[in-house]
Amino acid sequence: MKALITGASSGLGRDMARELAARGYDLILVARREDRLRLLAAELPVRTEIICADLADAGAVYDLHARVRGEDVAAVVNNAGFGLFGAFSETDLDAELRMLDVNCRAVHILTKLFLRDFKAQNRGCILNVASSAGFMAGPLMATYYATKNYVLRLTQAIREEVRQAGSAVKVSALCPGPVNTEFNQVAHVRFASRGLDSRRVAAYAVDGMLRGRGVMVPGAEMKAVLALRRFAPETLVTRIAYHIQHRKNG
Repeated sequence: MKALITGASSGLGRDMARELAARGYDLILVARREDRLRLLAAELPVRTEIICADLADAGAVYDLHARVRGEDVAAVVNNAGFGLFGAFSETDLDAELRMLDVNCRAVHILTKLFLRDFKAQNRGCILNVASSAGFMAGPLMATYYATKNYVLRLTQAIREEVRQAGSAVKVSALCPGPVNTEFNQVAHVRFASRGLDSRRVAAYAVDGMLRGRGVMVPGAEMKAVLALRRFAPETLVTRIAYHIQHRKNG
């Protein structure tokens, strides 16, 4: 069996590759940085295929699926994504459109194409990496939060469709809060709270995906925060989110 992981060159993607390799999965690692992928492949005790692709390009996303469709892919982890900090009126439009392409369009395409394959086989796992940001609006990171809302709600809807169809395919969403990865450097922010260990979140995510869990929120603190926000008006939650975001260094 093989697992395909996008955004595998660092952070959660890299650590989920390690976790899946430890469970005996051969791997297809996808990212833009070939040197990082080769370093990771060299340490893994399983057969590993490297594919360099820019998932902001829809053609590259379709090509990725076509390239691996004939292989024994049993799990797909849509992990590639990035964020951008700043007031919506001031952030770079081209960067935001690229974010929409990577965070939403690529996830949408790969989820749909692999879901069709998996349903035909009545097996397989899809894990879409969303975020705790997917549960709310995010002033000063408006586009990023919106993309993760899209990923989360899309995944939840698909999961219910699959359940209603009686399929054995497993569809899951991972919704972490801050994790110690390269995300903050790329987004030009500093987390206001201490991030979780990436390797522990990766182990939690892989275990949950293989068990068929739906929405996974790692960490007791973030679970508590999301539980409490249900009792607060959306306007208040958004204002609080603004002040939390404002504490980050953009």
